Amino acid sequence: MASSTALPSSAQQDWRTIALVGLAHGTSHFFHMLLPPLFPMLIAEFGFSYAQLGLLVSTFFVISGLGQALAGFVVDKVGARPVLYLAMVCFALAAAAAASAQGFGGLMLAAALAGLGNAPFHPADFTILNKRVSPARLGHAFSVHGISGNLGWAAAPLYLTGLYAASGSWRLAAGCAGLWALLVLAVLVWQSAALDDRLAVAPSKPAAPGAEEHSLAFLRLPSVWLCFSFFFWTTCSLSAIQSFASPALQSLYDLPLTATSMVVTGYMVCGALGMVLGGFWAGKAQHLERLIAACLMGTACLLLLVGSGMVPAAWAVALTALAGLGTGLAGPSRDMLIKRAAPPGATGRVYGTVYSGLDIGFALAAPVFGALLDGGSPRGVMWGAAAALLAGVASAALVGRHVRAGAALPPTAPRPAAPR
Repeated sequence: MASSTALPSSAQQDWRTIALVGLAHGTSHFFHMLLPPLFPMLIAEFGFSYAQLGLLVSTFFVISGLGQALAGFVVDKVGARPVLYLAMVCFALAAAAAASAQGFGGLMLAAALAGLGNAPFHPADFTILNKRVSPARLGHAFSVHGISGNLGWAAAPLYLTGLYAASGSWRLAAGCAGLWALLVLAVLVWQSAALDDRLAVAPSKPAAPGAEEHSLAFLRLPSVWLCFSFFFWTTCSLSAIQSFASPALQSLYDLPLTATSMVVTGYMVCGALGMVLGGFWAGKAQHLERLIAACLMGTACLLLLVGSGMVPAAWAVALTALAGLGTGLAGPSRDMLIKRAAPPGATGRVYGTVYSGLDIGFALAAPVFGALLDGGSPRGVMWGAAAALLAGVASAALVGRHVRAGAALPPTAPRPAAPR
């Protein structure tokens, strides 16, 4: 008999799956940052401009965004587990390409391979979590998934710059990133049984009789495109904070770089704390869009207040960082709302399409907010980030309305676009 301190078997299986998916997701975010921490070294060696280096980032997100929408079909067809394995191989190849690059072409190849590796993660991750994790722990699973992504973003600069400082070689630092991907691949293969989405333990919604349609039929669902728009707008806001909050605060409040350099870290830390708390709410809330709206509107209000320039300078950085709490709280509910919007049998396709809005948001927002800052409008950065969040609130409200309307249909009523 198991001891009284042991977790029930179902809980052990759930948390093993959650931990493995979190490890994989954190690695994908780590490889978002494969090249940016090395930019100063690349400029020193090759003489690149920041515009050229920005093209590497755009390449990553464009390939990831296009690939993510397509990867959902592959996940639904062959399963999520082999797709995750292939993604880790792409990351290792990207690191090898970066470490051996002799010019811009080699770095572009590294960015393309990393984007290709990043593409399948959301459809693969959420397919595994939705099919293997018990409903009672699904909110916590989404919470861990989001936190692991933040940790991956935070770990990459420390890992790469730390190895560079210790060795004096940016090539060695990039190559060692590939070793991390291979180590994670070995762990995933070792624990492969916990990632088998073909052996689902979580019940899924049955499809309505006679609802079998073409595999692209889900694209006719308004809720899919509303979820896409939600991700696009909220990512535009995140891109503004990640890339330009520090210089915007410097300009608005005449603060030194030493005071504003930690604002993004603070925003991410508060976001991670919010995800922990949000995981307890997501599984219980009936109207997820209301919870999302309250959290994101709170964040938007803080960003509008900071952008006004009316708060004391000493408070500006703290309030911007605190704004991350609202986006973190909304994260698990956001993922649960998408689960409710996905028709039966289309989990990978829906998450792939919806999450491509994240990549497109990153790819398009940075030039816009950068232009605002170049044009002497630091307020525009903060207010634009707030406005994007409010647009996301409107999208979430419409998603919730469509989900409830579909749930209210009688079982014999035709339901739109239930794909095979």
